[in-house]
Amino acid sequence: MNNSKKLSLCSVIFGLSVACSGLVFAQSAERPELTGTWTNASRTGLTRPRGIEDLVVTADQAVAMVANMGLAGISADNIESGPAIDPETGAPPVGSQDFGLRGYNLFWTDPGSTLAYVKGEYRTSYIIDPPNGRVPRLEQPKPDWDVRNYGARYLTGVGADEGPEIFPLAERCLLGFGNTAGPGMMGTLYNSTYEIVQSDDYVIITVEMAHDARIIPLYGSAEEAHANRRPAVLQQWLGDSVGWYEDGILVVETVNINPKQMAESSVPITAEGRIIERFERFSDTEIVYQFTVEDDNLYVQPWTAELSFHEMDGEMYEYACHEGNHAMPGMLAGARRLEVEAESGSDDD
Repeated sequence: MNNSKKLSLCSVIFGLSVACSGLVFAQSAERPELTGTWTNASRTGLTRPRGIEDLVVTADQAVAMVANMGLAGISADNIESGPAIDPETGAPPVGSQDFGLRGYNLFWTDPGSTLAYVKGEYRTSYIIDPPNGRVPRLEQPKPDWDVRNYGARYLTGVGADEGPEIFPLAERCLLGFGNTAGPGMMGTLYNSTYEIVQSDDYVIITVEMAHDARIIPLYGSAEEAHANRRPAVLQQWLGDSVGWYEDGILVVETVNINPKQMAESSVPITAEGRIIERFERFSDTEIVYQFTVEDDNLYVQPWTAELSFHEMDGEMYEYACHEGNHAMPGMLAGARRLEVEAESGSDDD
């Protein structure tokens, strides 16, 4: 395979979901056929909940766990019986949890209704190694790592507002939140749909949240893939990914992810780290997806997560999020107005 590879027809028109999603490919021992529309929505998280020891639970236990889970920062009890909002009382106080408005309006959420269902088992965490289902972080990471608490900003509405660059990448519609596009692709609060288009030379993964697209070149071996890395100066969103097949599994290795993305990722690595993904066609309707994170700067040991993509009927719809969405100019304009008012007030004093 040379460097002047041409995209197949499906790869060229990967954005036209109808054109490719209906194609049917025969499976082979060497290459799992992944083309289709898939979802990884579930109520399982990356790490195992406190008090839960087992990775696998029964169907009844899974139902009970989901019934007691919060959603979008709102407790299970508050979802059912939280206080109604009285329009006569005016706006809630600044800094109140979810602004007192249940921020996302639960009507819009669609995180799935069950725990992750993988190989016929209900899973309590995506992490399968270490066995405790926890990220094995170093107590003192070696580099100075800029990880900001964007969760607090979501819950309270309190955060910096000096300019558009200060907003999280997801709020700017540059990347989907929740690590949906990965590497280390996981479901989130809604829009956990993926379209995969596969040709001889590329695998393209289009992610509903938020219109991210991974274009992964394929090579004949790991050695050939490593020899065709992009220049390190190109610190791209979603990183530098290369792929190859091993025993019927698509293997994708990613390095050199943009540091700004890593600062907000739930699966961070430094410049010396790498993430290895494995896509296995487990059945006609299920892709088992694993990713292993290796980085001695941040973790005590390599760690592995596993979840499944389940086949969907129909097509993936547009997620029309774009930088400069209505909220950002409004928030910035409001902040500038408050600054003017504060300066005017100080002059009066």
